[in-house]
Amino acid sequence: MPGGRPRSYDPEAALNAAMLTFWTQGYEGTAMSDLTTAMGMSAPSVYAAFGDKETLFRKAVERYMAGPGDYLRVALDQRTAEALARTFLHSAVEAVTGDDTPHGCLIVQSALAVNPRAASVQEYLTGLREDGVQILADRLRSFPGADGLPPGSDPSSLARLLVTVVQGLAVQAASGTERDALRTVADQMMLCWPRKAE
Repeated sequence: MPGGRPRSYDPEAALNAAMLTFWTQGYEGTAMSDLTTAMGMSAPSVYAAFGDKETLFRKAVERYMAGPGDYLRVALDQRTAEALARTFLHSAVEAVTGDDTPHGCLIVQSALAVNPRAASVQEYLTGLREDGVQILADRLRSFPGADGLPPGSDPSSLARLLVTVVQGLAVQAASGTERDALRTVADQMMLCWPRKAE
């Protein structure tokens, strides 16, 4: 017996197109018609393959965090607390000013304007941010001896500071600030990083 009708779209390419659309326009600014145009699919096909807009958005965010927005994982691999902070900031600058991707951050863009009717999206994005803060804080606590933070440092506050600065870098990038200017901001931030006395 012959199989069903062959799929006429590439799911990876379609999801990537959705990711780029949400990244450019944010969750609230993206209409279903924007998604169908970008993905080259009809609305019924999108719903059948990916679910409703929110479900598709969550899948796009997962794609983003595993790809262009993967700078947290890169930072966590560093061997000192200071290297983690520097890598996190500079990797974020590169990600939010990509040559072949929209400027800014998909998650930040979407969190800036969410309709109260989409409270579950806001909760989802808030949860991602808080998870990132917690992961950073836990990693900052984990560095031993000279590789770690000086006595009296608050890993939780420093982790939140890093996330706040990265979000600011993303907003600046989305509004047109050049990569070199944002690198300077990252370097300035590192001048404030707590260091152990020599």
